[in-house]
Amino acid sequence: MSDVTQTTKHLPTREQVHAAPKVLLHDHLDGGLRPQTIVELAAEVGHQLPADDAESLGRWFAESADSGSLVRYLETFDHTVAVMQNGPAIARVARECVEDLAADGVVYAEVRYAPEQHVTGGMSLDEVVAAVREGFEAGMAASGGRIVVRQLLTAMRHQARSMEIAELAVKWRDEGVAGFDIAGAEAGFPPTRHLDAFEYLQRENAHFTIHAGEAFGLPSIWQALQWCGADRLGHGVRIIDDITVADDGAVELGRLAAYVRDKRIPLEMCPSSNIQTGAAESFAAHPIGLLTKLRFRVTVNTDNRLMSGTSMTDEMHGLVEAFGYTLEDLRWFTINAMKSAFLPFDERLAIIEKVVKPGYAELIAQD
Repeated sequence: MSDVTQTTKHLPTREQVHAAPKVLLHDHLDGGLRPQTIVELAAEVGHQLPADDAESLGRWFAESADSGSLVRYLETFDHTVAVMQNGPAIARVARECVEDLAADGVVYAEVRYAPEQHVTGGMSLDEVVAAVREGFEAGMAASGGRIVVRQLLTAMRHQARSMEIAELAVKWRDEGVAGFDIAGAEAGFPPTRHLDAFEYLQRENAHFTIHAGEAFGLPSIWQALQWCGADRLGHGVRIIDDITVADDGAVELGRLAAYVRDKRIPLEMCPSSNIQTGAAESFAAHPIGLLTKLRFRVTVNTDNRLMSGTSMTDEMHGLVEAFGYTLEDLRWFTINAMKSAFLPFDERLAIIEKVVKPGYAELIAQD
């Protein structure tokens, strides 16, 4: 990928990738539950699951996510959200999320969820955010300071509560909420439907990312950036549609792709998830390879750890196997992500200089 690739004799092993400090910007709380937790919480609230034990349930989630059926894929979230409708359950899921990420070597994470999807049991939006904060704080405390986790509050693009969620994000931004996001089906639900929320966030000097360029193409990315002012692109994989590679290998960037690269707009790329949704055929065929070669601001993420049966170690090691990336390359991805985090500059810099760089330096020295 880079000149530095030539200087490293061995590709990193899975154990080295696991040990490396990692940064995660795109991970859904309701897409990362432990199967055993779902079984136990479902029993408490009387929710019927498609399988009775954790092993079978985990297998059902994986098969459903890989089925190629969008209906069946979305059904998986019906079960995770159903067991996250009271404070103790949400706090438990949030705490376990942090514990699982810390165990995977993640040192900083922004985990997103839609508060509006967790109020059917009678909780208020504020109570949902408070429960997640409680869980995150407990998880961080249990990790002994090895990980920092922040919330991203997501509005559903097919609903009409984006302004309410944007105001919630601003209200809680000094209490563990790093920013705002919109998610849901892109086709037919452009981000411009939520311009009032984005304009409000800009006036409040707040950070936000937008799911764009995953299932829908360049118009979704263009609107997210040029109309809505997104700081980052959730997925953004379809920016590849604005890049032409000639038979002789010459590469030409369209104006939108050039803008994204020139402005260093972060791409929250999720390889395994993109393969499941059909945005890429395989790791080796994923646009992340070309985008990385062209030095876009690429970051590596998990999206939905349960549905994709993945982790940050899995995602990064998959890229090592597909593209021959080295520890230096993985460090580049990680610093990209930390630079792009919705955390104050001095806190980002501290994690880069005191955690990420020393962690990789130690691994590289051992190689």
